[in-house]
Amino acid sequence: MSATESPSYPRTDRTTPTRARERVSYDRALVHSILDAGYLCHLGFVAEGRPVVLPTLYARLGERLYLHGSSGARALRGSELPVCVTVTHVDGLVLARSAFHHSINYRSVVVHGTARRVTDEALARTALDALVDSVVAGRAADCRPASAKELAATAVLELDLTEVSAKARAGGPNDAPEDLDLPHWSGVLPVRAAYGPPLAAEDGGSRAPLPDYLRQSVGA
Repeated sequence: MSATESPSYPRTDRTTPTRARERVSYDRALVHSILDAGYLCHLGFVAEGRPVVLPTLYARLGERLYLHGSSGARALRGSELPVCVTVTHVDGLVLARSAFHHSINYRSVVVHGTARRVTDEALARTALDALVDSVVAGRAADCRPASAKELAATAVLELDLTEVSAKARAGGPNDAPEDLDLPHWSGVLPVRAAYGPPLAAEDGGSRAPLPDYLRQSVGA
């Protein structure tokens, strides 16, 4: 963090929730940790007067997000696009004694702003490498980079982390006092992401040895 950067993002009307405000944080380190723990986001925008939400890959480089898309998509052909980007991790299913008090333990980030189309080739390649490595760390250096034709078919958007908020829930169910004696199990079912054993491509992908970064990911 530079000397001019605050440890927190500024609060704005768009990043201030109307409910559960106690779960919201603008802490820069927390936002970064939630973003860096994932690679799939949901990109929301308005196209031809209608709301659109698309799942897409992202990576964070400093105070910017880089998003992957197709240059053929009508909404991504312009140089700028007002967007809302969300990232969510589900950490647990919260099971209460009543249906009303069921919940989810989660960590999420919402980013508002104007995404810009990356036109500089060197920056686009850097962003695409970061996107590949956000999915599997070390993979960008262990595969063929995009050709000029492939690069032209790929839209890379950059979005400044300016209007940002994090929101999270942790802990057990909030059962109502009058429900505590009900004969129903109450607690949390943890949710964790896990990798399975790597499956080599049937066209001879097994000719290359299993890379160390995959071996480490699955504990092989």
